Amino acid sequence: MMKLLYTINSPYARKVRIVAAEKHIEITLEEVVLAAPDCPVKQYNPLGKVPVLILADGDSLYDSRVIVEYLDNRTPVAHLLPLDSGLKIKVRRWEALADGVCDAAVATMLEQRKAASKQDTAFIERQMAKVTRGLQVLNDDLAKNNELGKSKWCVSGTFSLADIAVGCMLGYVSLRFGAAINLTTEYPNLAHLQAELLKRQSFKDSEPVA
Repeated sequence: MMKLLYTINSPYARKVRIVAAEKHIEITLEEVVLAAPDCPVKQYNPLGKVPVLILADGDSLYDSRVIVEYLDNRTPVAHLLPLDSGLKIKVRRWEALADGVCDAAVATMLEQRKAASKQDTAFIERQMAKVTRGLQVLNDDLAKNNELGKSKWCVSGTFSLADIAVGCMLGYVSLRFGAAINLTTEYPNLAHLQAELLKRQSFKDSEPVA
């Protein structure tokens, strides 16, 4: 059976866990501590990052975008990446922006963990500007969907990897910056999407832990 190396609050690993759950693909979950001396991640990913999917033959896949495409192609059940190339590009665009917001949010969080005297305030401001710009664009794009009478989902009225990527990003932003960013008042369309996603068992089972 395949094994996923992950950390509990990684939004990228959560994306993989949700895809596997939605596709009904069984994988063994192995939570790791990246800072631990015996952490196995570097054996399978030279960059030392999660998630890593270890295949049955011992080979490994990384990063999350590669893993989710691999899982989506394993079975025709509930395709999360559209077969139509045009729609697939749209889904990938949503995923790229959501992952980019996560990148900036993670960078901010890591900088803020440093001693106050060593933090780069300008760096934090630049990263948080990326977060807020990304959130605004995603929120506005959802508004366009609503104006066109489309469904609640991000692309073509169908639940897809776009929704999963955005939902994982929102979970991470809410966890790390909930005191500074109020989705309900500032980005209501994203807040509505998050509420819809949290009705799904795959999202409930993988919620980040404070």
